[in-house]
Amino acid sequence: MVQGLARRRINPNLLTVTGVLINVLCGLMFGLGHFFWAGVVLIVANLFDMLDGQVARLTNQVTRFGGFLDSTLDRVSDMAAFVGLMVFYARDTELHSTLNVLLAGLAMVGSVLVSYASARAESLIPKCDVGFLRRPERVVLLIIGALSTHPTSASIFANRMPAVLWILAVGSFWTFAYRVYHTWSELNRIGADATAQDLSETSQTQAAAPRRADAHGAPAPPCDASNTDAGRPGAPDIARRVPASR
Repeated sequence: MVQGLARRRINPNLLTVTGVLINVLCGLMFGLGHFFWAGVVLIVANLFDMLDGQVARLTNQVTRFGGFLDSTLDRVSDMAAFVGLMVFYARDTELHSTLNVLLAGLAMVGSVLVSYASARAESLIPKCDVGFLRRPERVVLLIIGALSTHPTSASIFANRMPAVLWILAVGSFWTFAYRVYHTWSELNRIGADATAQDLSETSQTQAAAPRRADAHGAPAPPCDASNTDAGRPGAPDIARRVPASR
Protein backbone atom coordinates (compact mmCIF):
# COMPACT_ATOMS: atom_id res chain seq x y z
CA MET A 1 0.00 0.00 0.00
CA VAL A 2 2.80 2.39 0.87
CA GLN A 3 4.56 1.63 -2.42
CA GLY A 4 1.35 2.23 -4.38
CA LEU A 5 0.68 5.55 -2.69
CA ALA A 6 4.30 6.59 -3.23
CA ARG A 7 4.13 5.74 -6.96
CA ARG A 8 1.04 7.93 -7.29
CA ARG A 9 2.89 10.76 -5.49
CA ILE A 10 0.07 11.18 -2.97
CA ASN A 11 0.71 14.16 -0.72
CA PRO A 12 1.34 12.89 2.85
CA ASN A 13 -0.60 15.83 4.26
CA LEU A 14 -3.68 14.58 2.38
CA LEU A 15 -3.33 11.24 4.16
CA THR A 16 -3.02 13.05 7.51
CA VAL A 17 -6.20 15.06 6.92
CA THR A 18 -8.05 11.94 5.70
CA GLY A 19 -7.03 10.11 8.86
CA VAL A 20 -8.35 12.82 11.15
CA LEU A 21 -11.66 12.97 9.25
CA ILE A 22 -12.08 9.22 9.73
CA ASN A 23 -11.31 9.70 13.44
CA VAL A 24 -14.06 12.32 13.63
CA LEU A 25 -16.41 9.75 12.07
CA CYS A 26 -15.28 7.31 14.77
CA GLY A 27 -16.19 9.85 17.46
CA LEU A 28 -19.61 10.30 15.87
CA MET A 29 -20.23 6.56 15.96
CA PHE A 30 -19.16 6.44 19.61
CA GLY A 31 -21.69 9.17 20.35
CA LEU A 32 -24.46 7.22 18.61
CA GLY A 33 -23.59 4.07 20.55
CA HIS A 34 -22.21 1.98 17.67
CA PHE A 35 -19.13 0.96 19.61
CA PHE A 36 -18.12 -2.09 17.58
CA TRP A 37 -18.14 -0.21 14.28
CA ALA A 38 -16.44 2.73 15.94
CA GLY A 39 -13.60 0.34 16.82
CA VAL A 40 -13.37 -0.86 13.22
CA VAL A 41 -13.31 2.73 11.93
CA LEU A 42 -10.64 3.58 14.50
CA ILE A 43 -8.41 0.82 13.11
CA VAL A 44 -8.80 2.21 9.58
CA ALA A 45 -8.14 5.76 10.76
CA ASN A 46 -4.88 4.79 12.40
CA LEU A 47 -3.72 2.95 9.29
CA PHE A 48 -3.74 6.37 7.63
CA ASP A 49 -1.86 7.77 10.61
CA MET A 50 0.91 5.22 10.03
CA LEU A 51 0.91 5.62 6.25
CA ASP A 52 1.49 9.38 6.04
CA GLY A 53 4.95 9.31 7.61
CA GLN A 54 6.10 6.30 5.59
CA VAL A 55 4.91 7.81 2.31
CA ALA A 56 6.58 11.12 3.19
CA ARG A 57 9.93 9.41 3.78
CA LEU A 58 9.66 7.20 0.71
CA THR A 59 8.85 10.12 -1.62
CA ASN A 60 11.25 12.60 0.02
CA GLN A 61 8.35 14.85 1.04
CA VAL A 62 9.31 15.12 4.71
CA THR A 63 8.77 18.72 5.82
CA ARG A 64 8.65 20.52 9.15
CA PHE A 65 5.10 21.68 8.41
CA GLY A 66 4.09 18.07 7.76
CA GLY A 67 5.39 17.04 11.18
CA PHE A 68 3.58 19.98 12.80
CA LEU A 69 0.32 19.16 10.99
CA ASP A 70 0.50 15.48 11.94
CA SER A 71 1.14 16.22 15.63
CA THR A 72 -1.61 18.84 15.80
CA LEU A 73 -4.27 16.75 14.07
CA ASP A 74 -3.41 13.77 16.29
CA ARG A 75 -4.76 15.82 19.19
CA VAL A 76 -7.98 16.43 17.26
CA SER A 77 -8.28 12.69 16.61
CA ASP A 78 -7.84 11.89 20.32
CA MET A 79 -10.41 14.44 21.40
CA ALA A 80 -12.97 13.32 18.79
CA ALA A 81 -13.10 9.80 20.25
CA PHE A 82 -13.34 10.99 23.86
CA VAL A 83 -16.00 13.61 23.08
CA GLY A 84 -18.05 10.89 21.36
CA LEU A 85 -17.79 8.70 24.47
CA MET A 86 -18.79 11.60 26.72
CA VAL A 87 -21.84 12.29 24.55
CA PHE A 88 -22.89 8.63 24.60
CA TYR A 89 -22.62 8.19 28.37
CA ALA A 90 -24.35 11.53 28.97
CA ARG A 91 -27.36 10.54 26.88
CA ASP A 92 -30.58 9.37 28.54
CA THR A 93 -30.15 5.66 27.84
CA GLU A 94 -29.85 2.52 29.93
CA LEU A 95 -26.04 2.87 29.76
CA HIS A 96 -26.08 6.47 31.01
CA SER A 97 -23.23 6.99 33.50
CA THR A 98 -22.06 10.28 34.97
CA LEU A 99 -18.94 8.52 36.22
CA ASN A 100 -18.04 7.37 32.70
CA VAL A 101 -18.58 10.89 31.39
CA LEU A 102 -16.13 12.13 34.02
CA LEU A 103 -13.60 9.39 33.21
CA ALA A 104 -13.79 10.10 29.48
CA GLY A 105 -13.27 13.81 30.16
CA LEU A 106 -10.29 13.14 32.42
CA ALA A 107 -8.81 10.75 29.86
CA MET A 108 -9.15 13.42 27.17
CA VAL A 109 -7.47 16.09 29.31
CA GLY A 110 -4.73 13.66 30.33
CA SER A 111 -4.00 12.64 26.75
CA VAL A 112 -3.61 16.27 25.71
CA LEU A 113 -1.34 16.99 28.70
CA VAL A 114 0.86 13.98 27.89
CA SER A 115 1.38 15.18 24.32
CA TYR A 116 1.91 18.81 25.34
CA ALA A 117 4.42 17.88 28.04
CA SER A 118 6.42 15.90 25.50
CA ALA A 119 6.38 18.69 22.89
CA ARG A 120 7.34 21.37 25.42
CA ALA A 121 10.03 19.24 27.08
CA GLU A 122 11.72 18.46 23.76
CA SER A 123 12.41 22.17 23.32
CA LEU A 124 14.56 21.89 26.46
CA ILE A 125 15.96 18.34 26.40
CA PRO A 126 16.74 15.96 23.52
CA LYS A 127 13.88 13.46 24.07
CA CYS A 128 10.86 13.00 26.31
CA ASP A 129 8.85 9.93 25.31
CA VAL A 130 8.85 8.17 28.67
CA GLY A 131 5.80 6.72 30.35
CA PHE A 132 3.36 3.95 29.54
CA LEU A 133 0.35 5.65 27.93
CA ARG A 134 1.64 7.19 24.74
CA ARG A 135 -0.73 7.69 21.81
CA PRO A 136 -0.37 4.18 20.29
CA GLU A 137 -1.21 2.58 23.64
CA ARG A 138 -4.24 4.87 24.06
CA VAL A 139 -5.53 3.97 20.60
CA VAL A 140 -5.10 0.22 21.22
CA LEU A 141 -6.99 0.48 24.52
CA LEU A 142 -9.85 2.38 22.85
CA ILE A 143 -10.05 -0.27 20.12
CA ILE A 144 -10.20 -3.05 22.74
CA GLY A 145 -12.92 -1.23 24.66
CA ALA A 146 -14.93 -0.56 21.51
CA LEU A 147 -14.71 -4.06 20.00
CA SER A 148 -15.58 -5.69 23.34
CA THR A 149 -18.78 -3.70 23.79
CA HIS A 150 -21.84 -5.93 23.38
CA PRO A 151 -24.58 -4.76 25.77
CA THR A 152 -26.51 -8.05 25.56
CA SER A 153 -23.48 -10.24 26.30
CA ALA A 154 -22.89 -11.69 29.77
CA SER A 155 -19.26 -12.62 29.10
CA ILE A 156 -16.65 -11.28 31.49
CA PHE A 157 -14.64 -10.13 28.46
CA ALA A 158 -17.50 -8.06 27.05
CA ASN A 159 -18.32 -4.40 27.73
CA ARG A 160 -14.84 -3.43 28.89
CA MET A 161 -15.05 0.23 27.88
CA PRO A 162 -15.61 1.51 31.46
CA ALA A 163 -12.47 -0.37 32.60
CA VAL A 164 -10.57 1.08 29.63
CA LEU A 165 -11.66 4.58 30.63
CA TRP A 166 -10.33 4.02 34.16
CA ILE A 167 -6.98 2.94 32.76
CA LEU A 168 -6.85 5.88 30.36
CA ALA A 169 -7.83 8.46 32.98
CA VAL A 170 -5.38 7.28 35.65
CA GLY A 171 -2.61 6.21 33.29
CA SER A 172 -2.61 9.45 31.29
CA PHE A 173 -2.12 11.61 34.38
CA TRP A 174 0.55 9.24 35.68
CA THR A 175 2.39 9.48 32.35
CA PHE A 176 2.06 13.27 32.41
CA ALA A 177 3.49 13.46 35.94
CA TYR A 178 6.33 11.10 35.01
CA ARG A 179 7.25 13.24 32.00
CA VAL A 180 7.34 16.34 34.20
CA TYR A 181 9.65 14.52 36.63
CA HIS A 182 11.83 13.19 33.79
CA THR A 183 12.23 16.69 32.34
CA TRP A 184 13.11 18.13 35.75
CA SER A 185 15.74 15.46 36.41
CA GLU A 186 17.24 15.81 32.92
CA LEU A 187 17.51 19.58 33.25
CA ASN A 188 19.17 19.19 36.64
CA ARG A 189 21.64 16.68 35.18
CA ILE A 190 22.44 18.94 32.25
CA GLY A 191 22.93 21.88 34.62
CA ALA A 192 25.23 19.85 36.87
CA ASP A 193 27.28 18.69 33.88
CA ALA A 194 27.60 22.26 32.61
CA THR A 195 28.70 23.50 36.05
CA ALA A 196 31.31 20.73 36.33
CA GLN A 197 32.62 21.54 32.86
CA ASP A 198 32.88 25.25 33.71
CA LEU A 199 34.80 24.46 36.92
CA SER A 200 37.14 22.16 35.02
CA GLU A 201 37.85 24.81 32.38
CA THR A 202 38.43 27.45 35.10
CA SER A 203 40.92 25.25 36.95
CA GLN A 204 42.75 24.45 33.73
CA THR A 205 42.99 28.16 32.90
CA GLN A 206 44.33 29.00 36.36
CA ALA A 207 46.89 26.21 36.17
CA ALA A 208 48.10 27.38 32.76
CA ALA A 209 48.57 31.01 33.87
CA PRO A 210 51.86 30.50 35.93
CA ARG A 211 53.36 28.48 33.10
CA ARG A 212 52.71 31.31 30.68
CA ALA A 213 54.30 33.79 33.14
CA ASP A 214 57.44 31.60 33.40
CA ALA A 215 57.69 31.36 29.66
CA HIS A 216 57.51 35.13 29.09
CA GLY A 217 58.89 36.84 32.23
CA ALA A 218 61.23 34.61 34.24
CA PRO A 219 64.91 34.27 33.20
CA ALA A 220 66.06 30.92 31.98
CA PRO A 221 68.17 28.97 34.51
CA PRO A 222 71.94 28.93 33.85
CA CYS A 223 73.36 25.87 32.24
CA ASP A 224 76.88 24.58 31.61
CA ALA A 225 78.42 25.36 28.28
CA SER A 226 78.87 22.51 25.90
CA ASN A 227 81.53 21.77 23.33
CA THR A 228 79.20 22.99 20.66
CA ASP A 229 79.55 26.50 22.07
CA ALA A 230 83.15 26.71 20.96
CA GLY A 231 83.71 29.07 18.12
CA ARG A 232 80.56 31.14 18.76
CA PRO A 233 81.02 34.78 19.81
CA GLY A 234 80.92 35.19 23.59
CA ALA A 235 81.16 31.46 24.22
CA PRO A 236 83.71 30.23 26.80
CA ASP A 237 87.06 29.40 25.19
CA ILE A 238 87.03 25.73 26.16
CA ALA A 239 89.04 24.60 23.17
CA ARG A 240 91.99 26.86 24.02
CA ARG A 241 92.19 25.47 27.56
CA VAL A 242 92.47 21.89 26.33
CA PRO A 243 96.18 20.97 25.73
CA ALA A 244 97.04 19.93 22.25
CA SER A 245 97.74 16.32 21.67
CA ARG A 246 101.25 15.22 21.26
